[in-house]
Amino acid sequence: MEAFFSSTLAVAIAEIGDKTQLLALFLAARFAQKNAIIAGIFVATLLNHFVSAILGVWIAQWISPEMMKWIVGISFIAVGLWLLLPDKDGGEDSKWLRYGAFGATLVLFFLAEIGDKTQIATVLLAAKYQEMFWVLAGSTLGLMLANVPVVYLGEKLMRRIPARAVRIAACVLFCIMGALTLMGAGIAL
Repeated sequence: MEAFFSSTLAVAIAEIGDKTQLLALFLAARFAQKNAIIAGIFVATLLNHFVSAILGVWIAQWISPEMMKWIVGISFIAVGLWLLLPDKDGGEDSKWLRYGAFGATLVLFFLAEIGDKTQIATVLLAAKYQEMFWVLAGSTLGLMLANVPVVYLGEKLMRRIPARAVRIAACVLFCIMGALTLMGAGIAL
């Protein structure tokens, strides 16, 4: 259960202010079918993070535990520092919008998550815990916890959440996870 809770918290915090959260805001403004947007986010996240969790567990099987500790610990710290950089909205291609709320969300979210902080965090968490199911469940829940309110409450919510403070808190969380991993602590959060 530690893998589940750590993954949920880490991904939920990392997702706040992320480009995919801005994408959720954009899609909610564009489409009236909020449930279809949420379903698209869920399926895209599940697919993307499933591949990420498999990759993390697979990597952990081929690397010694001592080397894995260093790779995961340093990577957590690197992701933490990366979180300090605000995402820039690259402007999504409108050609996907013709597929409707679910189709556009599915494709755009899946593509936006490739190489994203939360995807990398999912790989790292799966490598650390070697628990594909619980990391996948936690990272998916964390991403949904961060994005569902944005779909329903949109801009009002985004104006009240200080993105800079959230990025700093997420940085601290990931750096603590990295330090604890490097020290060999059993509990990451």
